[in-house]
Formats: sequence, C-alpha cells, structure tokens
Amino acid sequence: MPRPAAARALRRGQRGDETSAAVRRTTLPGGLRVVTEYIPSVHSASVGVWVGVGSRDEGRSVAGAAHFLEHLLFKATPTRNAVDIAQAVDAVGGELNAFTAREHTCYYAHVLDADLELAVDLVADVVLNGRCAADDVEIERDVVLEEIAMRDDDPEDTLGDVFLSAMFGAHPVGRPVIGSVESISAMTRAQLHSFHVRRYTPERMVVAVAGNVDHDEVVALVREHFGPRLVRGRRPVPPRKGTGRLTGQPTLRVVNRDAEQTHLTLGVRTPGRHWEHRWALAVLNTALGGGLSSRLFQQIRETRGLAYSVYSAVDTFADSGALSIYAACLPERFDQVVRVTTDVLEDVARDGITENECRIAKGSLRGGLVLGLEDSASRMNRIGRSELNYGEHRSIEHTLAEIDAVTVDEVNAVARQLLTRHYGAAVLGPHRSKTALPQRLRALAG
Repeated sequence: MPRPAAARALRRGQRGDETSAAVRRTTLPGGLRVVTEYIPSVHSASVGVWVGVGSRDEGRSVAGAAHFLEHLLFKATPTRNAVDIAQAVDAVGGELNAFTAREHTCYYAHVLDADLELAVDLVADVVLNGRCAADDVEIERDVVLEEIAMRDDDPEDTLGDVFLSAMFGAHPVGRPVIGSVESISAMTRAQLHSFHVRRYTPERMVVAVAGNVDHDEVVALVREHFGPRLVRGRRPVPPRKGTGRLTGQPTLRVVNRDAEQTHLTLGVRTPGRHWEHRWALAVLNTALGGGLSSRLFQQIRETRGLAYSVYSAVDTFADSGALSIYAACLPERFDQVVRVTTDVLEDVARDGITENECRIAKGSLRGGLVLGLEDSASRMNRIGRSELNYGEHRSIEHTLAEIDAVTVDEVNAVARQLLTRHYGAAVLGPHRSKTALPQRLRALAG
C-alpha cells in the first residue's frame, strides 16, 4: 500500500515544520515533561497530568486497580480532605476530574486563566499525594462496585467490554478498565498503595496545559509543586510500543438478557496507532459508519429503517486495535441487520469505496478535527496524548495534510487487508446461545 510522495515527504519533514509555534515543551529533572499550548483567544486554562499507566499494566489479581486508584486519590491528601478539594474547585467555577483508559490515566482541571496556579496545585496534590487511606478504600470500593452495576445496566457499555474480550482474549487490552466485582472486592489498600508508589513516577508523566497561559510560568509552577520528585538522572519513558502478543483468533460471545433490543458489535483486529496507514483506516471507518452519509447508516437506517443506532468505530492501542460496527435493533430484525451489515462489509472488501465516498470521509475527518479543538480542554487532551503516545507534537496543519494525502487506492488496499480477516463479535439480547444467532454471523465470527 504505497503512500503518495506528499505523504512520504511529510514523514521526512523536519521537527520545526511539525511543531506549532504555540506549543512548547520542557523536560524537567526526573524525566517529567511539560507541554503547553498558548491560546490567546480564550480566558481559560486546562491542566492535565497524564500518567502512562492504565488497565493493561495490571496483573489479573489487581484488575481494575488503575481505575480504583483514580477514584481513591481524590479522597484525601496530607493537606486536604475530599470536601476541601471539592470546595476549592467549586469556589472558582472550575472542573476537576479524571479518567482511566487501557494505556494511560489523566487527572485534569479546567479553570479561568487567572486560577491557573490553583489548578496546578490541586491536580499535582491529588496525583502525587493522594493518601490511599484504609477507610477511604472501603468507601470507594462501594462506589466502584456501583459503577460496575451501572455499566451492567447499560447494554452498549456492557457490550463494549464483551466485544474487546472477544477480540483480544487473554491480551491485557481485552480486560475491562473497570475490573470485575471479584477483583475489586478482593483488592487491598496495600495493593493500591503499591500501585501508586511504583507506577506514578515523573518519568511516566506528562503535564499538559492549554489556554491563555505562559509556558515559563507553567514550568515554574510545575517545578514548585512537583519539587522533591524531580530527581536528576532519569529520562522520560519512551512512547509505548506494546509487548503483549496476540494469540488465537477473535471469537463470538453472547450475553443472554431479557431486553427489548438485540445489540451487536462485530469487527476485525487492526494494527496499532503507529501503523503507517492509520489515516487511511480512519477514512475507511468514516466511510463505513462514521456519519449520516456512511454506507451502514444509509443502508440500515435510512433505506430500510432496521435500526435507530448504527455506527462504526476504531479503537487503537500501542500494538493492536479494532475496527468495529455497532447496531441495535428489535430481535425480529436481527437477521436482516446482520445480512445488510455483512453485505456492506463484503462489498467494501471486494470493490472498495468510491472516490466520492473518500472525498466526503476526508472532509468529515478534517472538519471534525478542527471543530473538536475549539476549546482549551480539547487542546490539552491533544498535546497530552501526543506527547505520551508519540513523544512529540504534530501541528494541526500537519495532521490535516496527512489526511489530505490519503488516496482512495490506499483506503481500498486497507479495506482488502482488514475486512477479509477473521471477525470477532459480541451479541447482547434475548438469545440463549450461539446456535440461536443468524447463521451468517456464526459463519463470519464463529
């Protein structure tokens, strides 16, 4: 799948061409990276501490530890309790929160630019000094168990976890970020404290700040609040390449549930985020089910009215990924939805997408990228993820050029390569066993 000359030239481009003048980067002692983006048109600042540790870094006995710890660190620090933390951010009309993913965890604050110092103080205090007190562990254990119950009540959320398990099996990315009732119930304060101390080190962290901010001021604040953690002699941990080996084939899994709808997700494995053809994959995904004009939306919803919700998505990790299709429909329409979906996939694998579909998908990606970066929080997310995942920042202009460089021939070569692979699938609904599912689905993913 050769790339056009323009794309090859972009990949050979010098660092100065790839880095926006508004984005600056400093590496502090201890390997802590500070990345900022100056946005003069806003009156806000978004601060994120990104830790290169997620659920794939857990052993099976502590599945869900990264997410459990994320909850726990907000409960108390040596100088603040949970009420103090909440009142401090509410008093300035800000937001303080966190999220855990399979390969990283992010703690963030969104405030007025005048409250930048408070935001850095709060986020650093939580990340570095959260106490993991025994009483708090028990309280937050109940909260996480409630969150698992809430996930189980949401068919789409449940199906997402079951699908990744079907796709990746014993590979760490196949396990739910949230853990299980069994692992959370058994987890001890000592295990969580050890996870915090061993994993949350400066060389694994990126402090990303975007908004009406000055880089040198941000660096000075980070130096102040990270203080004794900035020990010389350590270098930043390189971007994750992934070490888990995929074994076996994706499988078909069924969750029998008395529900009004049948929920289906099916898909194929893809290479990870460092793949040369990742933007061609993004175009393929958009053309398949990424918008109102996509093939699946038009064929399943608009033309036949078989489902309200239908879309495709791409999950990418350091060493692997998945292209998936989701649809929810009445059980009596399930056979038709499977037939139309597989027809579309077979057609695209054989004949590809058209030049017009490629043009529309590229336009959708370009517009979505730019419109999605209209606030400081989204900019902070972009520079934080880029630094953690790639070790550098590429300008929006560079990314737009990468999208522009994708050709319909490249997209169709990706479609032939991926859509002819063995499929995995997950089904949730009133179906007692695999034998009760459409034969076409069983043939594709059985």
